[in-house]
Amino acid sequence: MTVLEARSVSKTYTIDNRSMTVLDTISLTIDEAEFLVIKGESGSGKSTLLSILSGLDRPDAGRVLLGQRDITELSEDELAPIRNVTFGFVFQSFHLIPSLSVIENVMFPAELRGDPQARTKALQLLGRVGLTARSASFPHQLSGGEKQRCAICRALINDPQILFADEPTGNLDLANSHAVLELLRELQRDSRTSLILVTHSQEIAQSADRVITLQDGRVVASGNYA
Repeated sequence: MTVLEARSVSKTYTIDNRSMTVLDTISLTIDEAEFLVIKGESGSGKSTLLSILSGLDRPDAGRVLLGQRDITELSEDELAPIRNVTFGFVFQSFHLIPSLSVIENVMFPAELRGDPQARTKALQLLGRVGLTARSASFPHQLSGGEKQRCAICRALINDPQILFADEPTGNLDLANSHAVLELLRELQRDSRTSLILVTHSQEIAQSADRVITLQDGRVVASGNYA
């Protein structure tokens, strides 16, 4: 079943009076529980496409459909609960709140929606990723791998339908990159969440259900890695 669809999405930026087309009439679908990798060289439009699919940015032309709902037409107030509950986000730079402890960072999205089980869910997730003992620590006290595991827990606490990940292993060493990727895959399979991951890593692409390759803002290849 298709959970998200882009129809002829285009995006152009103007820099120093010059127009630059970053995305050129891209169409794609994402299925329930699918692990989709978007790859390509720097400047190919990967992160821009992820931002538009997730409602963090808007296309200049085209539509993005969440089920039958066109999210490109929604106001910021209408998009906010979708970004908090239906979507989850994991970024290269973690984006943890420095003044909050590990468990408070994980709980934050659930508390925004008034979930009385926020602490219980956070503790369960932290237990799954081996961070129970670090629940009272603050982000500056964590290693890079621990920060990303905390960020993954935060992204999953509201049981999102779709998880967006932008170069989630980009700031990690090889060992932590392997661990974070395996963790993402395990949690994604268990929860049947659709995972859309931007990367330039061939290794990560090999583990995906489907790979879309961008070049100069266009899809030049789509299929499994082989």
